[in-house]
Amino acid sequence: MKRVYNFSAGPAVLPVPVLEKAASEMLCYGNSGMSVMEMSHRSKDFQKIIDEAEADLRKLLNIPNNYKVLFLQGGATTQFSMVPLNLFRNGVVDFINTGAWSKKAISEAKRYGRVNVLATSEDLNFSYIPNLDNLNISEDADYVHIVQNNTIYGTKFTKLPDTKGKLLVSDMSSNILSEPINVEDYALIFAGAQKNIGPAGTTIVIIREDLITDKYLDSTPIMLQYKIHADKGSMYNTPPTYGIYICGLVFKHLLETGGVEAKYQENLKKANLLYDFLDNSKLFRGVVAKEDRSIMNVTFVTGKPDIDALFIAQAKENGLVNLKGHRSAGGMRASIYNAMPYEGVKALVDFLAKFESENL
Repeated sequence: MKRVYNFSAGPAVLPVPVLEKAASEMLCYGNSGMSVMEMSHRSKDFQKIIDEAEADLRKLLNIPNNYKVLFLQGGATTQFSMVPLNLFRNGVVDFINTGAWSKKAISEAKRYGRVNVLATSEDLNFSYIPNLDNLNISEDADYVHIVQNNTIYGTKFTKLPDTKGKLLVSDMSSNILSEPINVEDYALIFAGAQKNIGPAGTTIVIIREDLITDKYLDSTPIMLQYKIHADKGSMYNTPPTYGIYICGLVFKHLLETGGVEAKYQENLKKANLLYDFLDNSKLFRGVVAKEDRSIMNVTFVTGKPDIDALFIAQAKENGLVNLKGHRSAGGMRASIYNAMPYEGVKALVDFLAKFESENL
């Protein structure tokens, strides 16, 4: 059966060469005589897999030596608890509220301390990034939390807030590895893998070493302590071994195809193709402020729910799947992560034009 163009927000499309490599090693990895799925996480073969995955991620993001890379479980949602449990000293955190994932993180942080919302775009259903100038950073804030790319609404931070010396924590679940970043701008970065790295079940945490201490809150479960995972090389318990293996293949594929900067240029080309069509369309329109548009998640509508539904159905019939917008946003959403080829976005734009000509 022919592969479709999968615009799912996550779990999402993976590079075909990665899938082919994994398929070729499914029954036997190297000379091990077994699949990675069957392999002990204490074996030399798996130690090599996780070590290479970390080394390759460090190359891709130019991660400084004073930052630890952790391969964890529980998704980004678990980090909504893990971050305050480990970073709270005064029990205060500042948030910039840009959508559903900010709101969930806010709700969880309130369980452990005081939350201040510095700015929000909820008044217009999170269709823009709020003004970041002259933010009233709390004097006693332990850190400032942002969601750098908003999967549901299709917005992104194009600049970082001035935290006035406070630690910056960023949820990069849907934009990590999509464009160059300066890791040193952040105290902690976390990302669920299932959007732009690998399969669901693995979470990446990049944390400055001086923040890995035994000063976590007394109620912190052992599995939610960064120190226990850092001290044990991400193997305090059995890690998501196969997920880490696939992530490692994705990292190698990125390095072989030009790295993050090359991928960023490809992503801009894809996003511009789609946004240019939407900006000139008589039927479809983007819903996000132009200056805040994500290059990973493109949200758009016709303004008529019945026409939206017809488009989604007909797109699926033409091999363009998972274009329905999130229930809180409606309309359509095309997630065009690193692994979505330009040809897939071109096919979508061609179908948008065809649909428009038939439904105006």
